[in-house]
Amino acid sequence: MTEKRSLQYADPVREPRHLDAPRRDVRGWVLLAATILMPGSVQSFFRVRGSRIPLVITLLTWLLVAVALIVVLIRRQFAFTLATNPFLLTFLLALLVIAGVNWILCLLGTVRRVRLHTLSPRARKRFLAAATVAVLVVTGGTAYGTYMMNSQRELMSDLFAGGLGERPADGRFNILLLGSDAGKGREGIRPDSITLVSVDAKTGGAVMIGLPRNMQNVPFTEDSPLAAVHPNGFDCGDECLLNAVYQQGEEHADEYPDDVTPGVEAMKEAVGGVTGLDVQYHAMIDLEGFESLIDAMGGISVVSEKRVPISSEVDPATGEHGPVKEWIEPGEHHFDGYHALWFARSREFSSDYERMVRQRCVQDAMVQQLDPSTLLLRFQDIAKAAPDVVSTDIPQVQVDRFVDLALKTRTAGTTSVDLTPPEVNPTHPDFAEVRQLVADTVAESEQAAEEAEAAGALPTDAMGATQDVSLWAAPAAGAAGDAEDAEGSEADAASICSVP
Repeated sequence: MTEKRSLQYADPVREPRHLDAPRRDVRGWVLLAATILMPGSVQSFFRVRGSRIPLVITLLTWLLVAVALIVVLIRRQFAFTLATNPFLLTFLLALLVIAGVNWILCLLGTVRRVRLHTLSPRARKRFLAAATVAVLVVTGGTAYGTYMMNSQRELMSDLFAGGLGERPADGRFNILLLGSDAGKGREGIRPDSITLVSVDAKTGGAVMIGLPRNMQNVPFTEDSPLAAVHPNGFDCGDECLLNAVYQQGEEHADEYPDDVTPGVEAMKEAVGGVTGLDVQYHAMIDLEGFESLIDAMGGISVVSEKRVPISSEVDPATGEHGPVKEWIEPGEHHFDGYHALWFARSREFSSDYERMVRQRCVQDAMVQQLDPSTLLLRFQDIAKAAPDVVSTDIPQVQVDRFVDLALKTRTAGTTSVDLTPPEVNPTHPDFAEVRQLVADTVAESEQAAEEAEAAGALPTDAMGATQDVSLWAAPAAGAAGDAEDAEGSEADAASICSVP
């Protein structure tokens, strides 16, 4: 009877005093490893009061992680949904905090259960060091993960709009990119850079349509409030340019819904009237704050083939720039925000069309060089700069889809078309020809994207470069005058700048 009773209480895990020193050391390491791998397992084994709660939290966390991985493998876009949806980010943030705190408490509880005095002096020091490292790693990881996830959640909420998303129009998403040049001494916003990005909702094949800010007589879509004000287009002369449409929208703000920005809506309607495409969304970049975003990225690399001046301020009396302060010489440059902004916007000794090419180079450099490693290493700086630089009406619920499309675009390729001389005369444009030009380019892009999707390869031209169709080709009838400002060929556009 005595023998049976002694065997009953000789539990080597719960009662380490029945073990010799080496086995007590092994017991301590096993309990610590079990807690690191499965928080709550030690507490459950010891039948601590409420011990099921930590283990349930751990099992639920691992189950959710496993389910998420399976869904991501089946549907890649779900990964972007997890990273961009504020509601899911809030849930993940709460789960991370609960799981992290649970892990830390289980580690501390395990150290107590091990009974440090039962370990050998040598093992005791190593065990304490390992347990301390584990607690610090989990604490630091939880704190850092919480901070990053909360920053991402705030970025999504601050940068993107609420509400439901729109369906593709004729299978495409059309997004208007505006560069705002509102600054000191300037009344209102006048978009300095106007680009329409049309993306195939299935393949990701994209067309970038550059519109000159000095285009005249622009028509509005039929449902635009400004179509009644300007039934023959925005045709009041040299002052009625495309970039002045924004102010027209603001002046007729009472004719637009309260939940939209009238100037932006007017620009979307005008660009839709010019191109024949239904413009669903916009993104506006404040060019004055643009340099802070590039600085947050760590700069961008661009190859300039021409000298570009950094000018002195304009003399109020004459309206002319003072002496050139500095030149951006030809060659490859890694621009900070200040020099990138000047390179994109410098006006002296160049035409508007050359500036459009330089602005596109800067845009391309930002897109190409904002890779995952840059985003990860500089996320906080970029997240702080972005809401002050970019405004958009793209809803939060569609961000994941656009991120997925952006990755597809890298494979499908991008086609570019500039509605500039000699192909288009901005002073007296033939909008029927412009719309046909856009439609033909979109059709070519769709065909190229479908072929690339079928082949699983990036479409390239004879030189092996990404397909890029620029309409700087043979002069069109009626383009005399403004045609003198054009470079005249696709090769000339490439001779202005490029992205390494």
